[in-house]
Amino acid sequence: MLNAVEFQAKIQNGLIQIPDEYKQELHEGDDIKVIVLVTKKSSKKRDIIDELTENPVQVDGVLSREEIYNR
Repeated sequence: MLNAVEFQAKIQNGLIQIPDEYKQELHEGDDIKVIVLVTKKSSKKRDIIDELTENPVQVDGVLSREEIYNR
């Protein structure tokens, strides 16, 4: 018989702690199947384009986008 249990946990010292509410269902020596889905935090390295998109450099004497398209 196959029984699925799902929970979220953090890895500590290479171990996954089973929540107390499931410990009575899972016994020492049981054969289990573990599927790990990792939620990664955004670790995208920011580059100069990201910086300029968020903080555009203002330069005097340069045409604005509107001025360029109006010509």
